[in-house]
Amino acid sequence: MKKEIHPKYGPSTIQCACGNTIETRSVMPQMRVDICSSCHPFFTGKQKILDTAGRIDRFKKKFQDRVAVNKKTTKVMPKMPVKLKFSEDTRKEKLQALKDKVKAQGK
Repeated sequence: MKKEIHPKYGPSTIQCACGNTIETRSVMPQMRVDICSSCHPFFTGKQKILDTAGRIDRFKKKFQDRVAVNKKTTKVMPKMPVKLKFSEDTRKEKLQALKDKVKAQGK
């Protein structure tokens, strides 16, 4: 390791706004933080739990007149008849011509 290129790593004090102090090691001798594990709501158990249940129901109630609801139909849609480009005889003739062409090429 090269000398004098690394920061000095030593004891450090972290002070929270609530008054809690934590002793640790760092390159900074002193740090100040706004919130720590002793005052954060998640760690203290005073966390507010948002009631998100019923959000969809409230939305539907609020916008029931404005939202278009697609209802599934039970009707079977009639199928359109398939129109062939060529008549049956013409199709057979073209198919035979292709087969003859391939046979003539030797494939």
